Amino acid sequence: METSVSKEKGVEAVERALSLLDCFDQQHEKLSLAELAQRSGLYKSTILRLAVSLERFGYLERLETGEFILGRSLWRLGSLYRGAYDQEKIMRSALEQLVRNTGETASCYIRKQDMRLCLYRCEPDRAIRHSVAEGSRLPLDKGASGHILQNWTQTDPDTEPSEFEISLGERDAEVAAIAVPVQNSGGVFVCALALSGPLGRFDDLAIERHKRALIASAQQLSSLLIADDISR
Repeated sequence: METSVSKEKGVEAVERALSLLDCFDQQHEKLSLAELAQRSGLYKSTILRLAVSLERFGYLERLETGEFILGRSLWRLGSLYRGAYDQEKIMRSALEQLVRNTGETASCYIRKQDMRLCLYRCEPDRAIRHSVAEGSRLPLDKGASGHILQNWTQTDPDTEPSEFEISLGERDAEVAAIAVPVQNSGGVFVCALALSGPLGRFDDLAIERHKRALIASAQQLSSLLIADDISR
């Protein structure tokens, strides 16, 4: 019926059904009717009606114990999504946006043994810029991205991972860099995201502006990346 559809709010019944699927996570792979009601805020009678349709299309399954689990159709759709998923395109798009927003070189670094590897980079169209080649291996103990990688891949439980690192003339006397960590959608650390350029352009105002741009980009990437290893 047309009355159940709103151009702004969507279809309420569909949103309720999807909210049931969102109740499941790694700590709650099986849920009882009571648990679904508690986590979704829906009445049990509503959940049972929605469950009939979800089960019919394979998005939900009910065990002999009465508990619910996610259905096989979600695995099929997940496989289709992974097939169309292009993490390199996602990373390059983020770097291009950073360059447009800041006018400085944007790079993605991962750790390779005791070095850091420039996996992706995008440079601004400026005569004076920091140039780094993809595939370059640089010291892990110098530079903002190196500090992020060291900090987030170390095993000392007493060390708190840093959310932001800056280096001013540390590896190269004429280069400044800012870096932040990037986690995937599962909360796993995957890379260091960095902006770099001539030291003279990185004053306090620029550093604060670039820091905000990096954090915003890292947050967006965290909602898009699913792989634990983005180098594959």
